[in-house]
Amino acid sequence: MRSANESPRTPLPGIPVRGSTTGRPMMAALDLLGQRWTLRVIWELQQEPVGFRELRRRADTMSSSVLADRLRRLTEAGIVQTDQDGRYALTELGRGLGPALEPLRTWARRWADSSPPASQ
Repeated sequence: MRSANESPRTPLPGIPVRGSTTGRPMMAALDLLGQRWTLRVIWELQQEPVGFRELRRRADTMSSSVLADRLRRLTEAGIVQTDQDGRYALTELGRGLGPALEPLRTWARRWADSSPPASQ
């Protein structure tokens, strides 16, 4: 049993994850990428390596502890690495998510164009 301070294990293929006792790769990916703020971190790293403070600034209301946890998990999963200057960057595997996310970006634009303006 985990202590209150111990975070859950990073979802990885082949290891049981939420929704799959077998750890099928797609289920592990959905578990990892479905964690709040994870896709935002990946999105912010698409263009260039970024330091922790800059990532925190770009992420609006994400707390430093959540950002640190997401970066740790993404690093453990082989999606993010630190460069020689200590900035966070996507690995080759992580960069492969860009083309996978493009259809979602296209859909989000269509959704925004077809939705009524948000009330404030």
